[in-house]
Amino acid sequence: MGAGALGCLFGYLIQKAGYDVIFVARGNQFKALRKGLKVSGLIQDFMKVKASDKPEDADVTFVTVKAYDTESVAKQLAKVKCGIVCSLQNGIGNEEILMQYLRSVVGGVTTYASNLVEYGHIEYAGEGVTFIGDLSGKITEDVLTVVEVLKSSKINAEAVTDIRKRIWFKAVINSAINPITAICRVRNGKVVEIPELWKIAERIAREGEKVMKALGFDVEDLASAVKEVAMRTKDNKSSMLQDIERRKMTEIDFINGAIVKAAEELGIDVPFNRLMYWLVKGVERLELA
Repeated sequence: MGAGALGCLFGYLIQKAGYDVIFVARGNQFKALRKGLKVSGLIQDFMKVKASDKPEDADVTFVTVKAYDTESVAKQLAKVKCGIVCSLQNGIGNEEILMQYLRSVVGGVTTYASNLVEYGHIEYAGEGVTFIGDLSGKITEDVLTVVEVLKSSKINAEAVTDIRKRIWFKAVINSAINPITAICRVRNGKVVEIPELWKIAERIAREGEKVMKALGFDVEDLASAVKEVAMRTKDNKSSMLQDIERRKMTEIDFINGAIVKAAEELGIDVPFNRLMYWLVKGVERLELA
């Protein structure tokens, strides 16, 4: 559900393993996928796929839409037999939104990298690992089912009991990299390589770490984690930068915005996260005008 860059990559790998996959997309992407899916990067391939512009009955539904579309997608999925719903989205709060409308929801965090080269063509940019878990912290049958589908599709997957922490951890990493790259129009590595940008990223990470600790998560030195991710993906364009370049809405509300909201509820001051939130909202207004 949401056959963009990541959705197409997972759909491709799962279909290659022999599963019956439906790629739900809209607009130009839907039109392109009806002709087939081209994959470049780590794999060179072209595959005929079943594309639809609305959800259909399924045993497992992977949700890979932008966070701001989660609620409308949840309402659509509620009208079909969508089976186990697994979110592989960016940001905080997607699973909770899905759970308001759907019964079987599990969370996911992935470090697999995929870029949309053009409609119907993705670049498989990096193999990673995918963690799947229930928000209750239990390893449920639904979690094990999703992990089995992924593993049998040669996707590195693991069932975990701390998916909430992993979702927050990824969001804090993104909060320090994505807005800076989107505002400055640079690739990830520049966040570390340019000292002035690193000073900002470091402070954003420290604020996020403070919020996570206040929420009861056991974390430390998230600034080092930000540096490691930024350098490991130094040639990548963040999803937020890609959104700005395509003149699309970003997921800032579900990343820095969600951190600011949680901080306010906890009585913690997060001025750098708030500033990034305001700046990206300003850039959105300029680009979408």
